[in-house]
Amino acid sequence: MTKLDSTTMQKMGIWIDRREAVLVSLQDGQTTINRIESNAESHFRPSGGWKSSGTNVAQSVSKEQTADERRKHQFRNFYQEVIEKAHNASLLYIFGPGEAKGELVKEIEKIKGQPERISAVEVCDSLTENQIVAQVKSFFAAS
Repeated sequence: MTKLDSTTMQKMGIWIDRREAVLVSLQDGQTTINRIESNAESHFRPSGGWKSSGTNVAQSVSKEQTADERRKHQFRNFYQEVIEKAHNASLLYIFGPGEAKGELVKEIEKIKGQPERISAVEVCDSLTENQIVAQVKSFFAAS
């Protein structure tokens, strides 16, 4: 790859957790920022107390499993939306707290014919938008 190619390719940093993703695109000296909300439900919390209203534990467990499955589908749809927004990027730098970054990488790896475009996956705390942009710029400047 020539130096000219590396300056014209689109590089993208993705800061992601289970609530949102911040996509920072760098191309030809311009920076573009996109935010995507996951809109996933929070964890299941049964109403009432222990065996409230005569419910048994099996019903509560069943409701929790159903809610977990629904959340898994919501997260998968969220990751697919992130992948769709990042489809033009030649190089990806994925970072963030928690498990979402690893789950996103697994979704990217499932795509057949997908070139190896993930440069790095790193653990990172919650950051402001300006800190995210600075992190992405410094990562691609160093690589």
